[in-house]
Amino acid sequence: MLQTTEAALLRRVAAEQADSRAPSVTAGVVRDGALAWFGARGKVDGQAPTRDTQYRIGSITKTFVAVLVMRLRDEGRLDLNDPLDKHVPGTSFGAVTIAQLLAHTAGLTSESPGAWWERAPGSDWQSLEQSLAENALRHRSGARFHYTNVGYGVLGEVVARLRGCTWLEALEAEILRPLEMTRTTPHPVAPAALGWAVHPFADVLLPEPTPDSGAMAPAGQLWSTPDDLARWTRLVAGDTGGVLHPDTVAEMREPAHVDDADEWTTGYGLGLQVMRVGGRRLAGHGGSMPGFLAMVLADERTGTGAFVTANSTSGVAVGTVATDLINIVEAHEPALPREWEPLPDHDPALLALTGLWHWGPTPYLLKLLPDRWLNLAPVSGRGRQSRFRPAGPDLWTGLDGYYAGETLELHRTPDGSPSHFDLATFIFTREPYGTPEAIPGGVDEKGWR
Repeated sequence: MLQTTEAALLRRVAAEQADSRAPSVTAGVVRDGALAWFGARGKVDGQAPTRDTQYRIGSITKTFVAVLVMRLRDEGRLDLNDPLDKHVPGTSFGAVTIAQLLAHTAGLTSESPGAWWERAPGSDWQSLEQSLAENALRHRSGARFHYTNVGYGVLGEVVARLRGCTWLEALEAEILRPLEMTRTTPHPVAPAALGWAVHPFADVLLPEPTPDSGAMAPAGQLWSTPDDLARWTRLVAGDTGGVLHPDTVAEMREPAHVDDADEWTTGYGLGLQVMRVGGRRLAGHGGSMPGFLAMVLADERTGTGAFVTANSTSGVAVGTVATDLINIVEAHEPALPREWEPLPDHDPALLALTGLWHWGPTPYLLKLLPDRWLNLAPVSGRGRQSRFRPAGPDLWTGLDGYYAGETLELHRTPDGSPSHFDLATFIFTREPYGTPEAIPGGVDEKGWR
C-alpha cells in the first residue's frame, strides 16, 4: 500500500494501544485475496508481536462452528429448520431449531450453569446437558435475539454427532487443513501472547487463566495468528477456498435479527455479526475471553477486511479499530471497479429471453449473468430485484432480495417459444398484461383504452 495509507493505519493502531493501555495489539487489512498490511504495537515476551504470534480469539470460534454446521446443511445432512431433538435427542430444549441456535434466537440461557465457564475448567457434554435439564430457556424460541454461548456448545455437539468425531477434529479436517490455517489451535502453541488484565488505576498487569472449556469450547476456545485470521477474513468476505460455497457465506451474512429495527445498524445472521457503519455493510465477529479481545470484519461489497487482536481483558475497542482500518483504506486507496469483460460464452436461447418483461403494467429488465444466472429488476430501479441461479430446464431459484428461495419458471407455447415467466405466482409477460390466458383474473377483452 501507499506509504501514506500505511502510516494512517499504523497511527490508528498505535493510538488504540496507547490510549487503552494494551500490552500488545496486532492488526491487518485484507484486500484482493491477500494480507495487504500488517501492524503491531506493544510487546509479547519483550518482543514486538509478529504475524505468527497466537492470540486467543474467543467468540470468533463461533464462526468456525457455524461454517461446519452450514457444510452439513449443504451436504443434506441437516436442515436449518430441524429441531435439535432430531440430531441430539433427549435435551430439555429439543424443540429449538438449528437456525435459531446459529442466530441466537433459540431463547437459551446465555451462559452455562455453575462457575463462569470462561475462567473455569470445562466439563463434558453429558455434564453440560444435565446442568441444563431445568430452566434452560429464558425466552420463547424465535421471539427475540438473546446471545447464547450455550447454544454454540450445543452446535458443537451437533457437529460431533453427525460427523462421528469431535468438533475439533471436524474443524481440522474440513476447514483448517484445506485453508492452510496451520496456526489455529484449541490451545496456545508458541509463540503465543499471554493474556493480561490491566489495572484500572495503575499501569500494572495481572495474568489471566486460559483453561480448557470442555463442552463449551465451541463458544470461544480457539487461538489464532494474524496470518490465519487474514485467511479467515477472506472467507467472511466470500473467498472461501472451496470450504463453503460463496452463496452460503452470503446467506450467513444476511441478518436474521437486527438489534435496532428503526436504524438497522447492528444485527446477527447465521453465525456472523452484521452491521452498517457509515453506509458500509460489514460482517464478521468479535471475540473476548479473559486476557484477550479480537475482531474480524469484512466489507461484502468491496472485499476489504480487517482484523484486530489484543492481549487485554478489556478496554481495546477492537470493533471500532477494525472498522476504522477498513474506512482508512477505502478513503486513501478506494477499490478499483472490477474490469468489465464479455461473457466467455452464452446460450443464444437465454440471450433471446433478455430485455423487457412486464409484471402487469410495470416494466422489468431481465439480464443474462455468467453461468446462466439471471437478474430481474424494475426498470425504474425501485422495487423488488433478485438474482436467480439455474435449477433445471426453464427453472431458476432466487438468490437474494424479495424472491430469495422462490422459483422463476419459464412457460412455453405448444411450439416451444417463450410465453411468460411465473415467479411465485407473479406473472411476467413481454407486453403489459400480455398473454391474457396466463394473467390471474384475466384481462379485459376490450383491451387498453
